[in-house]
Amino acid sequence: MSETTPLVGKNSGHAKIRIFIAVKLPDHVVSRLSEFLRELKKYGLTVRWSRPENIHLTLKFLGDIQGSGVGPVCQAIDNAVKGSGPIKLCAKGVGVFPGIKRPRVLWTGISGQTDLLEKLHGAIDCILNTLGFAKDERRFTGHLTLGRFKGHPDPHALIDMMKAYADMATDEFLADAVHVYKSDLKPSGPIYSILSSIQLSQ
Repeated sequence: MSETTPLVGKNSGHAKIRIFIAVKLPDHVVSRLSEFLRELKKYGLTVRWSRPENIHLTLKFLGDIQGSGVGPVCQAIDNAVKGSGPIKLCAKGVGVFPGIKRPRVLWTGISGQTDLLEKLHGAIDCILNTLGFAKDERRFTGHLTLGRFKGHPDPHALIDMMKAYADMATDEFLADAVHVYKSDLKPSGPIYSILSSIQLSQ
C-alpha cells in the first residue's frame, strides 16, 4: 500500500500555489551531481546552474493552482501509484533540450528501470487529467535539469563537453516515493518544499 503524508496548511485554499510532482534524489546522488556540476563549469558555458539540492526527477508540472486543489491532487497521486513498487534508476550522460543549435536546458539522463518510470508517469498523467490537468503532449523522457542556458553557447565547447561526459553516471538509487512539491519563485532562485509524500510499495 502507498502512504501519503499531506502537509498543506488549513488556510491555503484561496491562495495560488505553484505545484509539481517529482521524485526526490538521495543524498549520495545529489553529492555526485554536485561534483559533476563543478566539472561542467570548467567549460565556461553561459549557464544558470541548478543548485544540487534542488535537482529532482520531475514527473508532472502542474503550474499555479488554487490551494484548495492541492488535497485532491495528493489523493489522486495516492490512487495513481497503488500497486507501484520502488524503481531502480541512475543518472547518466549529458544532453540538451531542444537541440544543439539553440539549446535551452542542460540535463543528465535517466537509466535503469525506465519502463516502470514511464508507466508511473502515465498513471499520474491519466489520473490528473480527470481533475482537469492537460495530458503531456510529448512522450515522457526522464531527466534531471542541470542548468538553463543564457544566450547562445559555443556549440563546439558544448559538443566537446557532451562527448567527454557521455559515460558519466551516478550510483544506482531507488525511487521509492513520489512527492507533491510547492515551488516559491525568489530572485535568488526557486525554493522547493514538499507538501505530500506518497510511498511506492507493492
